[in-house]
Amino acid sequence: MVTIRDVAKKAGVSVATVSRVLNDNGYVGADTRKKVMKAIEELNYSPNEVARSLYKRESRLIGLLLPDITNPFFPQLARGVEDELSESGFRLLLGNSDEHVQKEMDYIQTFIQNNVVGIISATNHVDYHIYDEVKAPLVLLDRTTDHHPAVYADGREGGKLAARTLIEKGSRKITILKGPAHIKPARDRFQGAIEELSQEEVDFSVLSTTSYSFEEALVWAKELFEQFPDTDGVIASNDIVGIAAIHEALKRGKRIPEDVQIIGYDDIPQSRLSYPTLTTIRQPAYEMGREAARLLITMIRKEPITQSTIQMPVELIERNTTRKG
Repeated sequence: MVTIRDVAKKAGVSVATVSRVLNDNGYVGADTRKKVMKAIEELNYSPNEVARSLYKRESRLIGLLLPDITNPFFPQLARGVEDELSESGFRLLLGNSDEHVQKEMDYIQTFIQNNVVGIISATNHVDYHIYDEVKAPLVLLDRTTDHHPAVYADGREGGKLAARTLIEKGSRKITILKGPAHIKPARDRFQGAIEELSQEEVDFSVLSTTSYSFEEALVWAKELFEQFPDTDGVIASNDIVGIAAIHEALKRGKRIPEDVQIIGYDDIPQSRLSYPTLTTIRQPAYEMGREAARLLITMIRKEPITQSTIQMPVELIERNTTRKG
């Protein structure tokens, strides 16, 4: 790996001179600056962003905290964040908390120690006050509170849309797989579904879950059909759980969608590859990531903010786990 010493040696100057050129401070003659820039180009030298930030006490680094990068929804969020930040000259430091509060706190400290100029967080622990001491601008992504700017999708409408679709397509014994109670978007989806179901003459049941993880999705799906064997409509807490419900229903000899209809949530890429393909409520994950990054950059630059809480629309994506017509 090329170092600043290699650049200095090739340019025939001191390391301090190269540093002054890189950081654009102190006097450097025009000819010397040209030599340094030529050496940087020829050696394809890229200065260490973290080292520069520590030296200058400022950086172009943004911390992004995700709860579970194995959930395909979150890489879509991250891609939107990265594309927007990259186009504006910022770089990402990524933290994956695995939904553990201590690991999340450790990453927050890492972000601070690396002089990030802003943080975007999809924390599952927004009520733990672990962000209260963060002085850098903070934007919550796919999460909301009354205390921080946030970008999220309309979970309540998503829940209503899922319930309305199952009712209109003939389900009369519907089971809701309620997402983790400590995550507000999960509560919003559940509330929306309940509001819609309560207005109609249908039976509905609720199975509470505590995570969105792959490992537990099959457990929830098995429990669903053991507790509610006659259910003819499933509102899954997310697409992973929805796909698990497809597997479990088929294993029990149920026909989809004739015997049971299933609706997921998120529209992850895998929902198009399941068999049958999963009908779902789409959250615009990539666009949400971009929007969060734009909001954070506005805050970093101390420009006027017209809207600090941004709610984005959801839509029904009809595939083959719901009836046609």
